[in-house]
Amino acid sequence: MFVNLLALGLALSATTIDTPETRRGDTVDVYHGVEVRDPYRWLEADVREAPEVSDWVDAQNEVTFGYLEQIEHRKDIRRRLEQLWDYEKSSSPRKVGDKYYLTRNDGLQNQSVWYVLDDLDATPRVLLDPNTLSEDGTIALSGAAFSDDGRYFAYALSEGGSDWKTWHVMDLATGETLPDRVKWSKFSGAAWLPDGSGFFYARFPEPEAGTEMVASNLNQALFFHRTGTPQSEDVLVHEDPEHPQWGWDAAVTEDGNWLVVHAWKGGSKDRVYVRDLRSGIGPLRELVPNWDDAWSLVGNDGDVLFFRTDKDAPMYRLVSIDMADPQASFKTLIPERQALLRGASQVGGHLVANWLQDATSRVSVHDLVGTEIRTVDLPGIGSAGGFGGRDDDPETFFSFSSFTTPPAIHRYNVATGESSLWWQPKVAFDPDNFSVSQVFVQSDDGTMLPMFIAHRADLVRDGSNPTLLYGYGGFNVNLTPYFSPSRLAWMEMGGVFAMPNLRGGGEYGKAWHEAGTKLQKQNVFDDFMASARWLINNGYTDPSHLAIQGGSNGGLLVGACITQHPELFGAALPAVGVMDMIRYPKFTIGRAWVPDYGDPEVQEEFEALIAYSPYHNCERGKAYPPTLITTGDTDDRVVPGHSFKFAAALQHAQAGDAPVLIRVNRKAGHGAGKPTSMRLDETADMWSFLAEHIGVNPVVPPVLTP
Repeated sequence: MFVNLLALGLALSATTIDTPETRRGDTVDVYHGVEVRDPYRWLEADVREAPEVSDWVDAQNEVTFGYLEQIEHRKDIRRRLEQLWDYEKSSSPRKVGDKYYLTRNDGLQNQSVWYVLDDLDATPRVLLDPNTLSEDGTIALSGAAFSDDGRYFAYALSEGGSDWKTWHVMDLATGETLPDRVKWSKFSGAAWLPDGSGFFYARFPEPEAGTEMVASNLNQALFFHRTGTPQSEDVLVHEDPEHPQWGWDAAVTEDGNWLVVHAWKGGSKDRVYVRDLRSGIGPLRELVPNWDDAWSLVGNDGDVLFFRTDKDAPMYRLVSIDMADPQASFKTLIPERQALLRGASQVGGHLVANWLQDATSRVSVHDLVGTEIRTVDLPGIGSAGGFGGRDDDPETFFSFSSFTTPPAIHRYNVATGESSLWWQPKVAFDPDNFSVSQVFVQSDDGTMLPMFIAHRADLVRDGSNPTLLYGYGGFNVNLTPYFSPSRLAWMEMGGVFAMPNLRGGGEYGKAWHEAGTKLQKQNVFDDFMASARWLINNGYTDPSHLAIQGGSNGGLLVGACITQHPELFGAALPAVGVMDMIRYPKFTIGRAWVPDYGDPEVQEEFEALIAYSPYHNCERGKAYPPTLITTGDTDDRVVPGHSFKFAAALQHAQAGDAPVLIRVNRKAGHGAGKPTSMRLDETADMWSFLAEHIGVNPVVPPVLTP
C-alpha cells in the first residue's frame, strides 16, 4: 500500500528549492540583423572534456536527487515498476541457413541476449551475451547482420549510449569472434554479400580526439570490408566530397546481384544509386538522381527491383523498376490507398504490405505482380511488425502489441494464410482492468487528429485525474499503440495516458508530415495543446493535474509548449530535447534535421525558429510548471548542451516555487542501448516527480502472479 502521494506532494511542493546559480556569459550572435543572446554557450562543451561543465552537472544532480530522494513513495514506485518490467521479452526469430536466431531478455537483464535455435522447437543456446561485456550494462549491441550462407554474424557494439559503433565478426560455426574491427561507423548497418566474403558499411573520418561527442558528422563514405582482413584494407566504394553532408545506406539484393545505395541528408527524401555486382565492386550509377521523394528497397525479382515510394503517391505505393531500362519500366505494383503504406517486405514468393489506418495496423498479402491475395487476421487493434524472411521461406513471423497487449510473436504461412501464436510473454497484470479508446481532436486550424486514451477501467471523469500527455510530431515518425510496463504502472496508480498523432509525424503520409515542418512547425505545438484542452474540456483532467512528456523532437515539443502556454500544464518531462533551435545544426548529426526544422541561415526560417526555440523563449519572471529535464552525458545525437542550456535558462527565468530540475545520467546517450536498471531508475524518478506535483491514487492493485 502506498502512502498518500497527493498529500505528500503538497507538503514537498511548498518547499523552496535552491538550484545552483549558473554563470551567465555575454555571448551575442547576429542573424539577419537580429541579436541573439546566448548566455550559457559555455555549457555546450563536452561534459567529459570540460571540468566546469562536469562540476555544473554534479551540482545540478546533487540538488535533483536530493529532492527526489525526499519523496517517500519513490522506492515503492521503483519496486512496482520492476515487478511489471520483469517478464520475458523476445524478438521474432529469423532463419539463417538451417538455424534460427533471436534475442531474448529474461525480464531485468540490462541488455537482451542473442540466441541460436537448431529448429523452432529446440532449446535456445546463447550466441552472444552483451551483459558480460560491462559490469554496469552500458556496452550494448547497436547493429546485427547475418551473412546469408549462415557462416558469419556481424555485430556492432556501442558504449554509453553513443551512436558511434565498432563492428565485429563472429564465426557462427565455432562461436569465435574474429580479429576484424571496423571503427568509426555511425548511422549504418552492414550489408553482406551472400557468400559471406564481406560486407558494405558506412563510416566517418576518425574525429579529432576530444571532439567525438560534439563535432559535426561530415564526409561519410561507403566501404567494403572483406572478412578476416584489417580495416586498413577496406575498399572505398563511394564518397562525394562536394557534398559532405550526404550519407550512404547500402543493401544487397537476396540473390547478390545488385548493390542498392540510398543517399540521405536528413528528412524523408533520398536519392538511389545501384551497382550490378556481377561486374564486381565498382562505381555506382544513379537510379533516382533527385531529392524529390522517399525511396526504400523492398526486394527484387531478378533484375526487377521493388521499391516503396511516395513519388506521386503521398500515402506511398509499391513500384517495380527493371534495371534493363529503368526509365521506361517504372510500374505500380501496389497502388496508393487512403491508408498509409507503412512498410513492405518480400517473403515466401509474396509481397507483404503493412498499412496504417488511423495509426493502427492492417496487413495484406500480394503476389509479385501486386495482386492482393488476402488480408492478415490480426489479434486486435494495435501494432503489427516483422514479416521478414527470404523469398524462398514458406513462413514468416510477426509481433503484435497494443497498450494492454504485451508483444507476442505469431507464425504465419505466407502461402496458405495460416497463422498461429508462437510465443507469448507472461506479465503480472489483468488487461480487463484497463480501458483504451481513440478519439479525434480538432486543432486550432480545424485539422482533425487522432488521440489514444488509456486508463483504469474504473476511472471516473471528474475533471481532476492525473493525466500524462505524450507526443512527438516530427521526422515522419508514426506513433502507434504499443505495450509499455512504465505506462501500465502509471495507469495502475490512477493516471490517464493520452497519445495524440500530431502533424509532423507520418501517420497520414507526406502532406501530414510536411504540415509540421519548417515554417509550419507551430502546427505541431498547436496540435499538442489542442489535445491538452480536449482532455480538460471532456472531463478527464484540469491544468493542475495535466503533465506533458516527450523525448528528442518530443523534448522540443514539451519545451516549446511550456514556454508558450505554461498555465496549461501542471508538470513537464522534456527528455533529451532539441532546445536551441539556432545552433542545433552545428553539432554531430544536427545538420540532418534542417529538412524538418529549417535553416537558421535562411531569414524566414530563422524567424520561425527563433519564435519557438525553447532556450530563447524563457521569459524572466514568468511562472513555469514544475519541470524535470532528463538527458545523458554521452548523448551524441542531441548533445546534452541543449538540455543544459535550457535548464539554466528556465531556472533563471522561473518565478515562484515550482522546481525546475535537470537529471543527468552518466554514461548514457540518447536512449538506444540504455541498461534496464538505468531505465527503471529514471522512470521511477519521473513518475515520483509527477506524483509529487499532479498526484496519483495511493491505492495500487495487488501484484498478480503471471
